[in-house]
Amino acid sequence: MTVSTEGMKVNLGSRTLRASVELLSSMRFSISLLTVICIASVIGTVLKQGEPLGNYVNQFGPFWAQAFSLTSLNTVYSAWWFLLILAFLVVSTSLCIARNTPKILADLSQLKEDMREQSLKAFGHRAQAELAESPEVAARRIGQTLVQSGWKVKLQERRTGWMVAAKKGSANKLGYIAAHSAIVLVCLGGLLDGDMMVRLQMLLGNKSVYTGGGLIADVPAQHRLAENNPTFRANLMVAENTQSSTAILNQPGGVLLQELPFAVELKKFVVEYYSTGMPKLFASDIVIHDKATGEKTPARVEVNHPAHYKGVEIYQSSFDDGGSGVTLQAIPMAGATKPFEIQGTIGGSSSLTQGQGEGADRLTLEYTALRVINVENFAGSSKVGSGADVRKVDLQHAIDNRLGAANKTTTPKQRRNVGPSIGYKLRDASGQAREFSNYMLPVKMDDNPDSPSLFLMGVRENQADSFQYLRIPADPESSVDTFVRLRAALADPAQRELAVQRYARVATGADKPELTRQLADSASRALALFAGADSAAVVTKGKDKGKPVAGLQAISDFMETNVPEAERSRAGDVLIRILNGSLFELTAMTREQAKLAPLAQDEKTQAFMAQMVLSLSDAPHYPAPMAFQLKGFKQVQASVFQVARAPGKKIVYLGCAFLILGVFGMLYVRERRVWVWLAPQDFTPAQNNDAAAASAETPPLLSESAPGSQATMALSTNRKTMDGDKEFEMLKMKLLQAPL
Repeated sequence: MTVSTEGMKVNLGSRTLRASVELLSSMRFSISLLTVICIASVIGTVLKQGEPLGNYVNQFGPFWAQAFSLTSLNTVYSAWWFLLILAFLVVSTSLCIARNTPKILADLSQLKEDMREQSLKAFGHRAQAELAESPEVAARRIGQTLVQSGWKVKLQERRTGWMVAAKKGSANKLGYIAAHSAIVLVCLGGLLDGDMMVRLQMLLGNKSVYTGGGLIADVPAQHRLAENNPTFRANLMVAENTQSSTAILNQPGGVLLQELPFAVELKKFVVEYYSTGMPKLFASDIVIHDKATGEKTPARVEVNHPAHYKGVEIYQSSFDDGGSGVTLQAIPMAGATKPFEIQGTIGGSSSLTQGQGEGADRLTLEYTALRVINVENFAGSSKVGSGADVRKVDLQHAIDNRLGAANKTTTPKQRRNVGPSIGYKLRDASGQAREFSNYMLPVKMDDNPDSPSLFLMGVRENQADSFQYLRIPADPESSVDTFVRLRAALADPAQRELAVQRYARVATGADKPELTRQLADSASRALALFAGADSAAVVTKGKDKGKPVAGLQAISDFMETNVPEAERSRAGDVLIRILNGSLFELTAMTREQAKLAPLAQDEKTQAFMAQMVLSLSDAPHYPAPMAFQLKGFKQVQASVFQVARAPGKKIVYLGCAFLILGVFGMLYVRERRVWVWLAPQDFTPAQNNDAAAASAETPPLLSESAPGSQATMALSTNRKTMDGDKEFEMLKMKLLQAPL
């Protein structure tokens, strides 16, 4: 039997109806739908699903983001057109099964014993032999041999001989039914466990998507789904030592709240890490509180080991911050801001005001993330990179060999935990925000014992960019206080003048007053340029247009303007030495005023001051008036669960079992048919045909005295394979083993 790709033929109704039924029930239509579903699934796999619209705008641009939203490609598996295609596929495949199953079942019992003896000569596998047995004896022997080998056999006695028909491998056709039934079952399970039920409740149950904010308890009832909702898949976040019974279903444009028949209390969240810093184990020790009975059921939820309660599966999805408390210290980067401490909660925000009066800038500090562990690869790092504009010093370019993902290097890996970090956003009055990520502890970038450890202050304009880092050297007290004091002293003309005078006296001595005065003038000009106090030097282009030029860039511009090109190299070396000496004296003054020990005169101090000069040069380009350093925290972890009631899961599992059986039956079970025609030796089909034509009422009789029989054997298989050739040779030897 050959499975037809045509659809059902109906004789009732209009021509359009008959054509529609034929198309819907045809195999070609089912294959087309399955192809579309496969393409949509590929899109859903490649394109991240359920992301905020802003993420698609940043990655693909406004046009494609809008196109994804209109076509629901960002929510493929819950799109109306995807569910409609699934429904059509179920109907079409079901009709295909209904059309072909009766034919297949009928064909299972048919051995085609009515095959004409002349037709056997058309088969590729055929053989002839002369047997010493009579046709009846040979037929019964051959039939018995085939039965013992597992064949289904039928003998047919004809007027001119005996036909032996046998069949094996009928499960091949059953594989067709099982495989196509699997498609129906999997699609039905997907429809039941998908958003179809939720959409029906929104359509018929007066439910709508919630687009606002605020507390979950304040969300109206029309945005909540009942506890007896037959199917759902939602997210539930529970912080340590708290409990929750309301899960969130993400929907296009908003959310729906799913009430659970129980509350989940998180007692403890456990996370273990690999040496790469990637999480190795998520585990949550929970207590399930039954709302109806008040019963408490302890359970442990791990990845791939969910908890089960009242038909709801509780899966470990991920983890998050549950509202950790943090203490931050503000590091002034511009203006007259003084250091201060501020406390907040991850997920919360604080209001800041810079300046006084009506012209004060109002900022909002949003606490976004606390990472307690940061494991980085330090292999291959040999020296601290040279200083540059902070806007061009990013993690991948400037310090890629020291900080970067471990999978982006081919050098031997040397991983080290560099401690906690804080992530936050500073949002201005217009709503524009920058994202920051600062490490709590100083990071040793190389193995050189003289090079200083660095505090890394990261910033980026949007999520699609990499973090750019300002590097501040840690002073002997392992803090940034020396940097803060030096920044403040540079902004104070009186402090700069005192440092200049100290440097000039130390460099020239008391017996050379004229040289001391000239050196003091040069040092004063160098410090003023470096501090950005020269009102004649301002930025003329870019986003910093109008700001005073400061740092090493100001000195470079001054040299290009006032020093002939031939003398710039020598003059530059002299000016840099003067600048370094003046900054060293200014640093010594600030440490004396803070009643701290002076810096030692050694190579370690030289490396510290070299990096300090670079950091002070980069600081004016920091795109915020202050940076916030993590000073302390109290971590509160939260576990993110996926809670699901999935009645279609068992249907999908059954469909998978059918699919395995069906594929195995169609690919690995070969349907074979064998025919053996046995006729007396003195009889030929041509003679039989002539005699039958001469007299239909007096058919020729078999000769009872015939000493043997003429055997013609043929083998038919649904696939031509080497195994089929071997089986035919084996059958030929077993069945035709009694030649004359």
